[in-house]
Amino acid sequence: MPIDISVIVPILNEEESVGLMRDRVFEALIPTGRPFELIFVDDGSTDQSYPRLAAMAREDPRVVVLKFRRNAGQTAAMTAGIEYSRGRLLVTMDGDLQNDPADIPMMIEKIDEGYDLVVGWRMKRQDKWLSRKLPSMIANRLIGKVTGLPIRDNGCSLKVYRADVIKKVPLYSDMHRFIPAMASPLGARVAQVGVRHHARQFGESKYGLSRIYKVLLDLIAIKMILLFAHKPLSRFAGLAGLAACAAAIFGWQVLFGDGATGSGSVMILTAVAMLFGSLAIFLVLLGTVASLIFQRAPKMVPTWLDGAPGSHFDRG
Repeated sequence: MPIDISVIVPILNEEESVGLMRDRVFEALIPTGRPFELIFVDDGSTDQSYPRLAAMAREDPRVVVLKFRRNAGQTAAMTAGIEYSRGRLLVTMDGDLQNDPADIPMMIEKIDEGYDLVVGWRMKRQDKWLSRKLPSMIANRLIGKVTGLPIRDNGCSLKVYRADVIKKVPLYSDMHRFIPAMASPLGARVAQVGVRHHARQFGESKYGLSRIYKVLLDLIAIKMILLFAHKPLSRFAGLAGLAACAAAIFGWQVLFGDGATGSGSVMILTAVAMLFGSLAIFLVLLGTVASLIFQRAPKMVPTWLDGAPGSHFDRG
């Protein structure tokens, strides 16, 4: 029977949680009558998480377990689960029981309304205010300003996707937080809904303030991707024009400026002019290659903000 829903749960040292997670996912999805699979991705756990997961997989074919030899990070674990999944709809969520599987049917109903991606936002977040909530609030506002998508809670792992959309989105580093922004060049229709959030019952959080540095670096990369994904040749040609202007200015100084009186100055100005000229040529060629790549990719269309005509964003 074809799989309709794939639930993907990265696990890192959550031996006390995995059994309860399986039970709660089953309780949420069995009443829907839709065929599903539950994919656990063991991200290099050093406790008894994997033996318990392996035992569950032997007991029930709906449970699938992938194991990393070492810790690779949440994005890598999600990517592995996404690639291995067989469902038409994919659900991602944390394995610490703070996300509630009971919210999955409601989010799937939202997908069935015609959306490609449904993002959860934690209505009553059960985390420490100073170390978790405050940095998250600042990050969400910054991400919204940079990407143009006012997602209320980028850090919430509970999301539902159409498989044919999410499998086209390149993910690396810690970019699972930016999936809505990465999907926007594909014209994905995004909705967000309030979901429940529970206090951690077992173990310790795997995230701290150190993640802020990675988020900022990934945000810069995301901005560059979004900037050049639409009409890359014209974008690179604009930068090439600036480089060509700089080359012309330095070339003018070599031929007609004061720099022509000294041989040392002539050599330096000539080298700089050649450097900017080469950069201009390189940028044009780079834009040409990027255009050829995007011609083979799915058609890129801009995503309008909430409230604009033809909006592809819904606050839920």
